[in-house]
Amino acid sequence: MPDPVRLSLIHATRLAIAPVEAAFAEHWPEAELISLLDEGLSIDRAKSADLSPDLAARILTLARYAEGTGPAGILYTCSAFGTAIEEAARTSPLPVLKPNEAMFEEAFGQGARAAMIYTFPAAADGMAEEFREEAARRGSDARLTTHFAEGAREALAAGDAETHNRLIAETVARNAEADVFMLAHFSMAPAAPACRAVTERPVLTAPEAAVRKMKALVEAHGRAT
Repeated sequence: MPDPVRLSLIHATRLAIAPVEAAFAEHWPEAELISLLDEGLSIDRAKSADLSPDLAARILTLARYAEGTGPAGILYTCSAFGTAIEEAARTSPLPVLKPNEAMFEEAFGQGARAAMIYTFPAAADGMAEEFREEAARRGSDARLTTHFAEGAREALAAGDAETHNRLIAETVARNAEADVFMLAHFSMAPAAPACRAVTERPVLTAPEAAVRKMKALVEAHGRAT
């Protein structure tokens, strides 16, 4: 049998690890996952309104380290470092995927009114700008609104997943006019069933979309080389 495809996953919070591992187990179970965790990234990012040069440099350093583990691709799971991850992708010989780009791509096919629910405020503005830039690039009339599920992240960090999921689902229910909902962060993926129980609109999660796209990227990269 051929060796399994190895992937490097780069995390800024341990809250993202279980959701992305669950997504791989469902959509690409044969992949071999190598996780790199720097919790200081999310702690320091929460203290700054902008992505500092120091944090951007750390994102690039992690990419170089990840390349040394022998992966076929690199997936970042924290949504607050978009421009630095773009630089990592430009300077890597491997497929490098931002956490939310695949989810955004899927959302464009679901209607013009997209709602993004978030729990980590430091990531929200950058993600919204990425969505709008992609809409402009596609010539799409998709419009994005963002909605904060206050207290959900703190509940999850305290081990109260039920409250985390309920608060996110309540935020979805309050925005029934949307055509599609996106759960902004990998850590929010476990709330998807509760959200789908309160809306008939599609509810997209970042880990599921990212795994599907990463698999396609790795397969295309393999054919190209």
